Amino acid sequence: MSTAGTPAFKLAIPCTAIAAAVWLGLAPPEALTVEQGRILGIVLITLSLWGTSVVPGYLASLVFFTALLILGLAPPNLVFSGFTSTATWLIVSGFVIGAAISTSGLAARLARGLAPALTGSYARLLSGLMLICMALGFVMPSSLGRAVLLVPIGMALADRAGFAKGSTGRIGIAVVLTAGCNLPSFAILPSNLPNMVLTGAADTILGVHLGYFEYLALHYPVLGLVKSAVVVALALRLFPARTGMALAGTSDEIGPAPTQDQRRQQIRVALVLLATLALWMTDRLHGVNAAWVGMGASILLLLPKLGVVSPPAFKQAVDFGMLLFVAGALALGAVVNSSGLGSVIGTALQSVLPLQPGRDFLNFLSLGGMAILTAMLTTNPGAPAVLTPLAPDLAQASGLGLTTVLMTQVIGFSTMVFAYQVAPLVVAMQLSGEKLSHLARFLVPLAAITIVILLPLDYLWWRLLGWF
Repeated sequence: MSTAGTPAFKLAIPCTAIAAAVWLGLAPPEALTVEQGRILGIVLITLSLWGTSVVPGYLASLVFFTALLILGLAPPNLVFSGFTSTATWLIVSGFVIGAAISTSGLAARLARGLAPALTGSYARLLSGLMLICMALGFVMPSSLGRAVLLVPIGMALADRAGFAKGSTGRIGIAVVLTAGCNLPSFAILPSNLPNMVLTGAADTILGVHLGYFEYLALHYPVLGLVKSAVVVALALRLFPARTGMALAGTSDEIGPAPTQDQRRQQIRVALVLLATLALWMTDRLHGVNAAWVGMGASILLLLPKLGVVSPPAFKQAVDFGMLLFVAGALALGAVVNSSGLGSVIGTALQSVLPLQPGRDFLNFLSLGGMAILTAMLTTNPGAPAVLTPLAPDLAQASGLGLTTVLMTQVIGFSTMVFAYQVAPLVVAMQLSGEKLSHLARFLVPLAAITIVILLPLDYLWWRLLGWF
């Protein structure tokens, strides 16, 4: 019997991390300063707590914040930088918008409209939701924004299909929506934060411009199309539901007809949502960050009389513990990079990689693996900031082109082993009302399939396009 999920095994991981932290603090390796050794120890403890869920995620974040401040390893403005990140405030607005879509009944109404096209079977429902997520990735630049819009509608479809909270069918819908709002858009240049960090760093540091269509053609066929199909197939395997379980032939009405006041609320929410979508889709024209657009929408939805989210609904919708968790994840990457620890880790990984000119496939796998490991330690948005300055040396060691080396980073930050690596994954599951542990159960086999099957397939596609 496997012991991987037992409490004793989970407890052993943080205990090992604590022992490693003590060793790093007292006798750091020659490559690390004393300060970097202590920071690495705290990072390992935090990652072990997040990865095993021995304690709640927000408590692990508080441990991270407090340890850094007590030991004087980072200034408060850096430790709490996650709270000033636009991602955190986009999450707050996401909670409010999601609550408005649900409480007004708009989600259920949209679900009724989508039901005839999607609810022929469970497989059709999951596939249809994934296709909607993929399409929205081309027009909405924020993965959180996509989740805010689609997760409430998906959960209303789950209700309509007869899937109770905690049922495998409902969990499957939540996981597919969570993955669909995030994973395919890693292959679309402006649609996820790590993508933009990569393009900005490549342009600023190396003078390399990554084009939209070049990026899309290289990554979307495998990391977008094929990986999305794998997500649906894996969800059907891990979270099966009986075909036809209240899916076909559902009635057109769920509960009593909406009142006149409810209809007015739905119209107001729909108008705010359409305006928000329009501003999100045209952010390059007006220059207003998606987070501030979301905050403006939240204010309208919270206003007395005009809005639809009451103070009790707001308190219920906004999960402060989740915000602490996300702020910790964002701050971890910032602290690792600011301390120089990220560069040390990247250089150390580079020194052990079997890079050699002429061994393109092994070089491809090595660089992809390096990016995956880096993203696990720095979180996914931090990986491009660490790896981009190393790209010229990696290109020289491997004999690959500089742009080719840069593009291998996408393999790394689009492959998640743990949910904490990408904050929108955590938030999307929170919006669904299902446990984060279900997503963790899904991500590990998905990462294994990506490494064993999709990476070699991706290499063949790159070679077909002439990148090797």
